[in-house]
Amino acid sequence: MRSPNIETAVRLYYEKPEITNADIKELFGTGETQTIKIKRAVKEEMAKQGVKSWLPHSINTRIAYKVWGIDIDDYEKRLKKLRALALET
Repeated sequence: MRSPNIETAVRLYYEKPEITNADIKELFGTGETQTIKIKRAVKEEMAKQGVKSWLPHSINTRIAYKVWGIDIDDYEKRLKKLRALALET
């Protein structure tokens, strides 16, 4: 599994309260098997916290990012800096 794309991570976090397999694949570039594996850990954490999904095959985005160690505040700062640097060049 590769590191998530910063822009995609920020966009998904704010666009979707729940993410699907397709979103996870876009975020990490994973195949079906790896996607299901990393999604399983999130489902377990959701069960511990008593959080249910609105859609049967989706997972809570906030909990997923926490389980995967994605610090959205850090990603936002990085994205802001990347955009500022792009404007300067």
